[in-house]
Amino acid sequence: MANPNIVSVSSIKGESVGFALSATTTTTLMTVASDKIVKVNRITCANVDGTNAADLTLSVTKSNFTSDGVTNFDTSGTFHIAKTVSVPADATLVLLDTPIYLMEGDVLKGGAGAASDLDLFVSYESIDDA
Repeated sequence: MANPNIVSVSSIKGESVGFALSATTTTTLMTVASDKIVKVNRITCANVDGTNAADLTLSVTKSNFTSDGVTNFDTSGTFHIAKTVSVPADATLVLLDTPIYLMEGDVLKGGAGAASDLDLFVSYESIDDA
């Protein structure tokens, strides 16, 4: 996978998506397309159950890519942003408020400890270098 040059891009589009985490297993939420890089600005999780807390797991599966300027790191594998983090009933948890980049081919995965109890909201910029 190439590392897109974000200095000379053809477009930057602000976007946001929501996910009702209906599965208790970790499932694919977003996969970054070719010639794109996604700058994730914020991820929030709301527990819509009025009585019970629910656990959230959120991870990124990295595609194999060549870094520019950094060595001695894993170029592929699954890395957790949150691992079985308890979200209280009727509460919202900010999981990420400092931007991260997802490279082309990277996959954002998430799952809830209780089906249909958690909603995830992701705000991001899709950067196209094609």
